[in-house]
Amino acid sequence: MPIAEEKVDVTVVDREVQSARAPGRDRPQDRQGERVNPNQALWEQGDFTRIAETMRENGEDLMRQAGVGPGMRVLDLGCGDGTTAIPAARLGAHVTGVDIANNLVAAGRRRAAQAGLSDVCTFLQGDACKLSGIEDGSFDLVVSIFGAMFAPRPFDVAREMVRVTRHGGRILMGNWIPGDPTLVAQILKISAAYSPPPPEGFVSPMTWGSTPHVLERFGAAGIASEAISWVRDRYVFDFKGSPAEFVDTFRRYYGPTMNAFRAAEQDGRADALRDELVALFEAHNQSQYPNTTLVSASFLKVTVDVG
Repeated sequence: MPIAEEKVDVTVVDREVQSARAPGRDRPQDRQGERVNPNQALWEQGDFTRIAETMRENGEDLMRQAGVGPGMRVLDLGCGDGTTAIPAARLGAHVTGVDIANNLVAAGRRRAAQAGLSDVCTFLQGDACKLSGIEDGSFDLVVSIFGAMFAPRPFDVAREMVRVTRHGGRILMGNWIPGDPTLVAQILKISAAYSPPPPEGFVSPMTWGSTPHVLERFGAAGIASEAISWVRDRYVFDFKGSPAEFVDTFRRYYGPTMNAFRAAEQDGRADALRDELVALFEAHNQSQYPNTTLVSASFLKVTVDVG
């Protein structure tokens, strides 16, 4: 395994990602008489497609590296609008994308239709903690890139991913790393300083970037530690605009950042939060061209062999 198993102070990690919960969204809310999943509310309040547009090339690379090919059955869990699902379908796989957010499912269906892939790439609304209607052993490959890590019950997520993977199949996860010095972990760390404490019982999504937690969760789902491997990798955001404009895109469309700004505005600190984030984006910008932002962020790529 290419990197050592690190010990993570979960209290610190929770502080870094507390902005993933909106003020007043600690429990499901009533919306037109319906009980609303708070994780669903988080991702439906913005428009993650605006961020996903900057991540397309890496999604294609990941699917090629994973060996996706004709006839494979692939599940993309927490699929968004299809950043990895649609490239997998282009490579010949039969793909099912599942996401908690209805707006992202609709966007994925539109993108699949525009690409002429609707027959081989379907999008469904669903919860990574309970994949209702999906039979055991349905998929050769289950993929979740920065998706299922945000579901609130990680042991249920691991169990469901294992359940729907056939014997001899694989699971591939991409998870942001807690405390990492690159972009995404630092966005969350800065945002946490402007946000209220997380609700009692909140499990940090960033713990999925800690190898002891990965081993524990898949181990509880019946996977031996020898069948789990990982490596640090990098994901590149390619935004056609300045770092400050990219920050404003996060502010308007990315659920966790929207929550942080909402809290900061209540305290009269929104300008200070924006200034910190702009400085971060500018410091990490690798582009040599004006009005272009090219930023890489480290993540933990986890592979699970399901025997």
